[in-house]
Amino acid sequence: MTKNGIFSTLLLTAILATGGALLATSHAIASGQAVSQSQAARWLTMPQLLQRLEAAGYRDFEEVEREPDGYEVKATDPDGNRVEIDVHPVTGEILRTEVKRDKRK
Repeated sequence: MTKNGIFSTLLLTAILATGGALLATSHAIASGQAVSQSQAARWLTMPQLLQRLEAAGYRDFEEVEREPDGYEVKATDPDGNRVEIDVHPVTGEILRTEVKRDKRK
């Protein structure tokens, strides 16, 4: 790949990442939830989020959604229950846990 090709790829990636952060911030503001741009930029990445949840004993991640105010994750908790959890986007703190009926049984 040429220098121009690499530069173009990096520039496009930076633009898309910035646009995503701005979109998340504007969506949060429009929904009445104040999230500063600096806070949105500090959000855990998906790999960081999953690593923290695995360290806390969660496994079998079925779905991870980025909501305007944090992450919503469907997984199996340390006790083996299927759960839906809300996770703080910056700290990784579990804010809410809802036990779900296990559809696999």
